[in-house]
Amino acid sequence: MSKSKNFFQNLIKPFTSSSRRDQNDVDLERIAEQDQKHFSFEALVKATENFHPSQKLGEGGFGSVFKGKLDDGREIAVKRLSQSSTQGKTQFQNEAKLLLRVQHRNVVNLLGYCVHDAEKLLVYEYVVNQSLDKLLFKSDRRDMLDWKRRHDVITGVAKGLLYLHDEAHCSIIHRDIKASNILLDDRWVPKIADFGLARLFPEDQTHVHTHIAGTSGYMAPEYFMHGILSKNSDVFSFGVVVLELVSGQKNSAFNRDPDSPNLLEWAYKLYKKQRSFEVMDPALVSSADPKQIAICVQIGLLCVQSDPQLRPDMDRVVVILSRKPSHLEEPTRPGSGPRYRRHRRGTTSTVTGTSDVSSSRSSGSYTQTASTSGHTSTGPDPRGKRPAKN
Repeated sequence: MSKSKNFFQNLIKPFTSSSRRDQNDVDLERIAEQDQKHFSFEALVKATENFHPSQKLGEGGFGSVFKGKLDDGREIAVKRLSQSSTQGKTQFQNEAKLLLRVQHRNVVNLLGYCVHDAEKLLVYEYVVNQSLDKLLFKSDRRDMLDWKRRHDVITGVAKGLLYLHDEAHCSIIHRDIKASNILLDDRWVPKIADFGLARLFPEDQTHVHTHIAGTSGYMAPEYFMHGILSKNSDVFSFGVVVLELVSGQKNSAFNRDPDSPNLLEWAYKLYKKQRSFEVMDPALVSSADPKQIAICVQIGLLCVQSDPQLRPDMDRVVVILSRKPSHLEEPTRPGSGPRYRRHRRGTTSTVTGTSDVSSSRSSGSYTQTASTSGHTSTGPDPRGKRPAKN
């Protein structure tokens, strides 16, 4: 069997039966050697100053990310898998496989891999301005994102998603589009990052049923409630990001209107009153283009509609953003993903799926799991704290 055929069969394993999925213990050393993208462990130790804490860019459940500099002068970001993380290993394998043949201006560039004894590392281009959320939701840095830059981010992410959905070697659903997974380079070009939850999408299917994995405030309702995953799931998440960029508000920590449960409902309410311009972040007053603001609010609302069939595909979104359409559809009411309380500043909510319902707390954040067996769902409790057992 050829290398390309081996690689393709590894990619489609997430959509095979559970018995075959149990055999998905990928030989990462073999993957790393493909396309000569292998880095030696010694080179990465040297580049990151032996993974010194001063080089750390961030940390997650999978492990840590470190900044480094190679001997040839290239700056890199090194994702080092925690050796105690079982879920992280799965996401590491997934990201390595999916990004091996993905290349686009608006998708982060995976430079290579390293597998050394128990150490597993992914090596990316270093993106200078880091993630969008660190600028957009920090009041002391928000002014760096004027309207032109925000509009460019919206357009760039739309093009990146269009590539993943329809133009890559195989259709890919990201599953976790959010502000913290959008990186900005030195020219403010947005790059979609973190493909640990991404899934290959079969060309002959409109949707698949899968376990729930994503971030509260960004997940489409049909996905969170029933485990139904499609390209429209990413479209919904993109719509949330668009409204966050326009408003400067985080959906899961929305606080501009006490009578609106979240950013989506608030934006829809103002839109229906023909007051879309009021959705705009006050920091944009001096740089905003009122017509572009109105179009982007409408695009965001079209993308977060409750009925996934009514959401535009990313090709349509890119066309709208690149032209001044004479007519746009009227958005219907937005859908609601997982319910949540308004969090203290700096807290997050992440949802992953396994076979039962559980909850754990740490520093104001929680992780919840929900069964999708039989395509049923766990309903949110009246307080919106976490899914209630049926």
